[in-house]
Amino acid sequence: MTEAPHPEAASPAAAANPTDDLSFMALALRLAQRALGSVWPNPAVGCVLVRAGVIVGRGWTQAGGRPHAETVALSRAGAAAAGATAYVSLEPCAHFGVTPPCADALIAAGVARVVVAIEDPDPRVCGQGIRRLREAGIAVTTGVLAAAAARLNRGFLLKVEANRPLFTLKAATSLDGRIATRTGDSRWITGEAARRAGHGLRASHDGILVGINTVIADDPALDCRLPGMAGRSPVPIIADSTLRLPATARVVERARERPCWVMLTDRAALDKRRLLEEKGVRLIEVESNRDGRPAPNAMAAALAGLGLTRVLIEGGGTIAAAFLAAGLIDQVAWFHAPLLIGGDGRASLSPFGIERLVDAPRLLPQETRAVGGDRFSCFDSSGDEDKACLPEL
Repeated sequence: MTEAPHPEAASPAAAANPTDDLSFMALALRLAQRALGSVWPNPAVGCVLVRAGVIVGRGWTQAGGRPHAETVALSRAGAAAAGATAYVSLEPCAHFGVTPPCADALIAAGVARVVVAIEDPDPRVCGQGIRRLREAGIAVTTGVLAAAAARLNRGFLLKVEANRPLFTLKAATSLDGRIATRTGDSRWITGEAARRAGHGLRASHDGILVGINTVIADDPALDCRLPGMAGRSPVPIIADSTLRLPATARVVERARERPCWVMLTDRAALDKRRLLEEKGVRLIEVESNRDGRPAPNAMAAALAGLGLTRVLIEGGGTIAAAFLAAGLIDQVAWFHAPLLIGGDGRASLSPFGIERLVDAPRLLPQETRAVGGDRFSCFDSSGDEDKACLPEL
């Protein structure tokens, strides 16, 4: 719904143009995508300020969640923000936190009209930002590219509404679904281009979850090694019920420089807890499932409580199977290499009790494309279309 602009704020930018609205909101969404993986616990938001058809300011949520997109865009626009239209991918906040409300900043800047993709379900906002703008006489249009905005911030929406982050399962396998030979040789199944794309996935997620067997076998750094993007590395999260995590593991050795979280159960020994905590590792005790491992639903709730909105699961087969069985996988990002390893190779998924095809998780294909000499496919657990997994870097 579009309201008439406040008389004092009338300007060429205040007049609604559906074509322009779609175009400028699409730009705001592309800006918001840049923030994915670096702004938790906040949502990734983009903002574009347009006056008389000319972009006078733009911004996206900065690392750590602030400053917010609107603040950045207004700062760049300066006095040109007066009379402009603001395109915002998520409802401007209306509460005082570390920074003042963005709704108030837009009002103070003299913006004539605000176009919002979706409302913010956070109880501290939840329509209050839009109401505050309208009460100030600013015309507000909502629902422009709403589906695309909801897809982009799906992790944030899940955190607020379902108390869990979005989970993306990533795998790099042979054509027959193997991640290593029978001897454990796995470097490298996919080519360099696919590995770069995998690091792009890491950069767009807040955390990266692996099981303890993966850490013991490979001692992975679980970071983003794309040039200039080390600061976009996700938080390493290790599922380790009894704390078998070696104190010499790379993620432990770097824990004071880069957070390392371990999801454990009450079976973990006290002396090992103390040793890892002394090294800077954060221990998060959760309920166990019937096999004694950390329960996926308990881990999901704990990670949401810590503010994570997007988590990439990279292995191994046990943790992947557990989250699939729990119905927690939202996306699957699968890299297929053009080679065959055979039935004695190591499978990408451990057994998870499927006896009938009707009970098997059925995912919907979203995209497939060549990545170097390999093939990438993205699948989604919901029926929505156009949910590309690979970010635009």
